Amino acid sequence: MHDLVIRGGTVVDGTGAPRFVADVAVDGGIITAMGQISALGREEIDASGKIVAPGFVDIHTHYDGQATWDSEMGPSSWHGVTTVVMGNCGVGFAPAKKDKHDWLIGLMEGVEDIPGTALAEGMKWDWESFPDYLDALERLPRTIDIGTQVPHGALRAFVMGQRGADNEEPTEADIAEMARLVEEGLRAGALGFSTSRTVLHKSIDGELVPGTTATEPELVGIGRAMGKVGHGVFELTTDFLEEWDEFGWMGRLSRETGLPIAFTMLQSPIKQMPWTEQMAAMCNANDNGANLVAAIGLRGIGVIMNWRGTVHPFMRKPSWQKIAGLSWDEQKAKLSDPAFKAAMLAEDNLPPPSVDMAPFFMLVTAAWAMQFPLGDGFSYEPTREESVFGFAQAAGKEAAEYAYDQLMADDGNGMIYLPILNYMDGNLDFTKELLQRDDIVASLSDGGAHCGTICDAASPTFLLSYWARDRKAGTIPLELAVKRQCHDTARLYGLNDRGVLKPGYLADINVIDFDALKLLKPWLAFDLPAGGKRLLQKADGYAATIKSGVVTFRDGAMTGALPGIVVRGPQSIPMAEAAE
Repeated sequence: MHDLVIRGGTVVDGTGAPRFVADVAVDGGIITAMGQISALGREEIDASGKIVAPGFVDIHTHYDGQATWDSEMGPSSWHGVTTVVMGNCGVGFAPAKKDKHDWLIGLMEGVEDIPGTALAEGMKWDWESFPDYLDALERLPRTIDIGTQVPHGALRAFVMGQRGADNEEPTEADIAEMARLVEEGLRAGALGFSTSRTVLHKSIDGELVPGTTATEPELVGIGRAMGKVGHGVFELTTDFLEEWDEFGWMGRLSRETGLPIAFTMLQSPIKQMPWTEQMAAMCNANDNGANLVAAIGLRGIGVIMNWRGTVHPFMRKPSWQKIAGLSWDEQKAKLSDPAFKAAMLAEDNLPPPSVDMAPFFMLVTAAWAMQFPLGDGFSYEPTREESVFGFAQAAGKEAAEYAYDQLMADDGNGMIYLPILNYMDGNLDFTKELLQRDDIVASLSDGGAHCGTICDAASPTFLLSYWARDRKAGTIPLELAVKRQCHDTARLYGLNDRGVLKPGYLADINVIDFDALKLLKPWLAFDLPAGGKRLLQKADGYAATIKSGVVTFRDGAMTGALPGIVVRGPQSIPMAEAAE
């Protein structure tokens, strides 16, 4: 008798191979047999008419704080994710000296829009070194597996103190100590190292993330420590400033160490290397022996705006500034007053808080043709006619008034979607092209982050429901969509024991009613520690999610099982697979 048998499902095994109908048997947390299985299971799942796929592996998340207090690990765990990698973009909480706790919280709050009050209340800080942090993470059981990376910001502050926080040039001794600590972290189980090299990433006080302006000796010194250990991904987000020669040093470092370097690849309206040039430069480096990987998003990246979120189109109006500190009930009463509405619509916006924020606030407060009312069944690939401007024009209204009314919908909980990155063409055609390339990796969900502005942790559901089924302008095969979110993401980080449904692999499995799979409308919750807010989004269609052979979710509801662990370092390919 098997521990678990999933019967009669259509298996999409994660390798990209054609789907097939089979039973799947699980014993001891491992897939033990596939095909027609006569033996019974102590637990059985009827998957007839459903897709059976591997658990999703999400490699770009920011659960660094949440993972220390939350066992459910939503919203990622609600979307079929069974493994996450956190510690991205150079921000995290280890290594950490006691006098830098508040500073690290401010760094995370500024870069990733995670409420600092929630982090301050939720984290116990029962660690200092990176190995200590991994040990602390292991004290809490959870629904999914978690892996993490050594973040450059925390590392610099730990080694260099205020000099590191201020982005000063390190000494040779500083670089050697940072390299030593990265090696220590990797040997303890870190899956990589991350850094941020974009001016968009700033602390709550407006300071650049430590490492933003790091020069080649520092980056290569750290990278060589990774090469010494022999595993790990060097992950970075960058503005690709010409003088930094990013592809030059990335190519040289990857060739020397043999390790992958994953960079965030974006289509951006700000001054940055065009995405086509990024891909061409990557191909050139890889043709010369490097292993560079473009980490791409699956939909437009921007903000979801509502009255209680982090931003909305009227936040620079004097009338809003007067009520910004009031309770929601008091704000809603004012916003519902026709006289208040008329007065606010007639006002000019106040200047942005800083010159470098002017382009962003222009988009938020005036780019009506780029803003889209977000309701049930929203596609995330809307047309200009579906914008605030388009709907307002059709209704004979001013765009600002239409936006105001949209935010007041649903008892003041209406939402407007503003894609800023990856949507310059007004469509996602370029993303489809990228998804069909093997030198990209599906990424940038930012699970656990940007709590008041986005909820892209739903990206795995979006990949399957939209890219593999609903997109009118052209889809990709379901088999490819599953491979991109399972096999490919797992392999990049050396997690060779998951992401595929074959005997010998971890029994991380999703049973999905593919026809019913859909994203539900996001909502703003206030359920973080200290009442912190976060945007959340659920989905219909997940009949069951199984982690290491244990059912963790049924029909979208948590079962209470907590089989998740901290993944330490790369994981071996199952013996049967290795033999092949």
